[in-house]
Amino acid sequence: MIKDSLIKLHWILSSQFSLNPLIFLRSFKGLPFYFRDWAAFRKGYSGTMRFKPCLNDRYEEGGSTSSEYFWQDLIVARAINAAKPVKHVDIGSRVDGFVAHVASFREIEVFDVRLNSTVLPGVVFCQADLMKPTSFLTTDEVGYCDSLSCLHAIEHFGLGRYGDSVNPQGYQSGIANMAKLLQSGGTFYLSTPIGQERVEFNANWVFDPRSIVHLTKAAGLTLQKLIIITPTKGPQESAIDTESLTVLALQHYQLGLFIFTKNKF
Repeated sequence: MIKDSLIKLHWILSSQFSLNPLIFLRSFKGLPFYFRDWAAFRKGYSGTMRFKPCLNDRYEEGGSTSSEYFWQDLIVARAINAAKPVKHVDIGSRVDGFVAHVASFREIEVFDVRLNSTVLPGVVFCQADLMKPTSFLTTDEVGYCDSLSCLHAIEHFGLGRYGDSVNPQGYQSGIANMAKLLQSGGTFYLSTPIGQERVEFNANWVFDPRSIVHLTKAAGLTLQKLIIITPTKGPQESAIDTESLTVLALQHYQLGLFIFTKNKF
């Protein structure tokens, strides 16, 4: 309980108030090295030098690969590249991560409740609230796309964090409407925090994985694969039987990457 409270306090200080105690301590530790290196460089250089210390970088690895965002973006982008769908649509995933990955090799359409006026090669933006039925749905129910993704986004639906309307059932409507976008036989990549189901208002939901499976099944989707991503172990495929999902539901927090197919009618 104390550990969870400290983790939450660290998140609030760093992400909401831009105060990261760990970076502060590392930077303070790096000060002697900075002045030592400044003096050594000055001995061999007579030009203009201005102070702009970067004190924390010496303690970081050469790029972070432990983030769950890193793994989900890489895994799903590679899957889409291999599958080569006709039309891929994304709902609310990170533009500077997953969307950029996919746009590097194919066109991608992005629906988000927030406006994005940036013009990016390979990316078509559309402002849309997926908690509400979208006009992109076709009247003959053949679907709008054959490939769909929603990575680390469904857990925010209905919490007002991004200017969306407050709705405790928002994620349920979101999943149902997203499933309608997908053509029969299409693939849906969905990632979200899973574990002991709760609302951490207004940051996110953490879902019981069985809740996700139940909702998607009702929407005509069949779970094909579940990948669990943690900072310490990275991505690991999980069994999808009832017993395995029950065990996952008892954990405090993990990222679940669900891969579904739309049932053929």
